Amino acid sequence: MNDSSHIDQTVHHLFRQASGKMVAVLVKIFGPENYTLAEDVVQDALLSGLETWKFNGIPNNPEAWQYRVAKNKAIDIIRRKKHQHHIDFSSVESLPIEPATLDQYWQEESIQDDFLGMMFACCHPDISPENQVTFILKSLCGFSTREVARAFLTSEDTISKRIYRTKEFFRAHHIRPQIPPPAQLPIRLDAVLNSLYLLFNEGYSATQHEQLIRQDIIDQAMYLCQSLLNHEHTRQPRTAALMALFCFHAARIHSRLHRDGTIIPLSQQDRQQWNTAMIAVGNNWLNKAADGASFSSFHLEAAIAYEHCIAPSYAATNWKRILAYYNALLQLTKDPVILLNRSVALLEYAGPPAALQSLQVLENHRQLNRYYLYHAVVGEIYKRMGQKDKAVACFEQARQLTTAQQEQAFLSAKIADT
Repeated sequence: MNDSSHIDQTVHHLFRQASGKMVAVLVKIFGPENYTLAEDVVQDALLSGLETWKFNGIPNNPEAWQYRVAKNKAIDIIRRKKHQHHIDFSSVESLPIEPATLDQYWQEESIQDDFLGMMFACCHPDISPENQVTFILKSLCGFSTREVARAFLTSEDTISKRIYRTKEFFRAHHIRPQIPPPAQLPIRLDAVLNSLYLLFNEGYSATQHEQLIRQDIIDQAMYLCQSLLNHEHTRQPRTAALMALFCFHAARIHSRLHRDGTIIPLSQQDRQQWNTAMIAVGNNWLNKAADGASFSSFHLEAAIAYEHCIAPSYAATNWKRILAYYNALLQLTKDPVILLNRSVALLEYAGPPAALQSLQVLENHRQLNRYYLYHAVVGEIYKRMGQKDKAVACFEQARQLTTAQQEQAFLSAKIADT
């Protein structure tokens, strides 16, 4: 790799970490009706970094450098357009254009508040979940429209429409980057955590991408969750539980695929490849999640993931305890996917007949009948019962329902092995 390419990649990484914060601050300054203008300023800051750092080297504090560039560009825009109608300052808090006044917006504590506020804005309850995740990747993670489109294997036009609708919602409802008041915080925080959960899941097992694992998306989900944990108002037990869950899953990523990209089932994974340091970090967050009286589904999912992490082998897994966690989880949520996952634990603990019986209530479930893992699990149950024809039929149906090449190859191998 030549020096120029290295600089480009380094700048892009640094920009991705800082872009969401800059967008949040600039939306606060310009107002939500000028979101695109805020994006343009951030893009200019990136280009300035690319041009300057190639000749002068990367500064000691690149994030502060980018903030300074963005602030100066914002000052220029305000000075040039304060008498134009392009920016309607009547809807923005009083904002003199002197540089000293803008400095208050670029203090670290203020930046962090605005960044979290932008996270809550992206996850407004009236924005659809798919648009929430799309806008998080675009506005908070610094993904380009093309990168977001690649992440979901859809067209740039589709992503552009999602982003446009979200911007229009911001404009129409004057949605600003701000942390909700205490009375609204619990339910609004749940929406943010659920979006991060979906974001991480997309990275951990990409539904619409040629790569089954998207490390870049996993990293961003964990970065956003850590940002919530860094703030006193959002450092809640369920936030810590979600981070613990992320750590336990991320610790096992490198054992999930062969070098050729084919899937390695949990029962065959090399546990020596698991990241014990990250498991320890996850355990620390799980312990912190136990503080207080609140309890969430993330606590139980993290506890299940932890049991897998500490088991010396697949055979030695404490399936009884995992089954108990799933039973408790079903008391909190009636999600049929939880019931499906529970059947896997039941298969290992009580055997195929019990697992099959537990799934009878899902036989006519419309959504699960379109979910490839449902048919894959039923196929595995039939395989262990010695009913090969039924097993093959289920595996084949599962293969037809997934678009991921690795999953299709895995199911083809299951069919051949049945």
